Amino acid sequence: MKKILVTGASGFVGFHLVSAAYEAGYEIHAAVRRSSQITDINPFVGKFVYPDFNQINSWATLFASEKYDYVIHAAAMTKAKSEVEMMDANVGVTERLLQAAFQSPNPPQRLVYVSSLAAIGPVSYLDGPITESTPYRPVTMYGRSKREAEKMIRGKFADKPISIIRPTAVYGPREKDLFILFNTMNKGIDAYVGRAPQKLSFVYVKDLVEILLRACVSSQTILDIFNISDGNVYSRYEMAEIFKQTFRKKLVRVHVPYAIVKSVAHVSQWLYSNSVKTPVIYPERLGELTAENWACDISHAETVLGYRPVYDLNRGLTDSLRWYKQNNWF
Repeated sequence: MKKILVTGASGFVGFHLVSAAYEAGYEIHAAVRRSSQITDINPFVGKFVYPDFNQINSWATLFASEKYDYVIHAAAMTKAKSEVEMMDANVGVTERLLQAAFQSPNPPQRLVYVSSLAAIGPVSYLDGPITESTPYRPVTMYGRSKREAEKMIRGKFADKPISIIRPTAVYGPREKDLFILFNTMNKGIDAYVGRAPQKLSFVYVKDLVEILLRACVSSQTILDIFNISDGNVYSRYEMAEIFKQTFRKKLVRVHVPYAIVKSVAHVSQWLYSNSVKTPVIYPERLGELTAENWACDISHAETVLGYRPVYDLNRGLTDSLRWYKQNNWF
């Protein structure tokens, strides 16, 4: 039985990842913090380990004592009050983990790093699609931290068996950020910022975790990078149409002027300036949500990894919405 170490196992993607890995017959170790909620993933995890994420010696001790065939580093900080905090969580922790893994007497056969299309950032409406070689132009703090993590890996670990997986917007059962949008629709409101057209891309969480596990056993021997979506491009209205079709519900479509939402975003950021929490909408987030083009090319993953997404937005979102309903999220 192959042994796999997963970081970020207690998160949204992590839950689906350890569930799929369990079904695939892996022995799963989950590297989590003491504060992590692990009840839901407990049935799938063979062993929980608690390294100090900020200490390379702690990671080194773990890799010396356990021989992992594969590592999937899915842990990430998505919101932070400062860029320094975000960079340390998403770049510093990643570097310490990789150093410990590949300096170990028993290095993994492959390490899969979960990055994000946010590391590249959107392109203009008439450009694209985004490829693995599209220049970095992230528009958020999170995107900049993922860019720096990728650059660090490219600079220090290019000769190691590492796969960088860059998913676009991930959705599915248990996801909380896009659920805010669905909950608004459930109240009968289909709201948009401005009227500019957009090209959007998505990936269903089950397709994402399948390619993460597939990347572990790929035959490549050095660093490679893969953009991941379901292979389609969608308009900004597509999700609402699927919601209406799924629940046979009428929605009132509202276009809020960009200038108004921008003002609200700045006020929200100021109101939350002394809070440990971050607002739902803030200037960087607004820029990401209203970006013109997130379409991405998945041909490299199709060619090298044999990636064949099973779920388009209609199938995946219908399943997700029914799950939210059945589990009383709305």
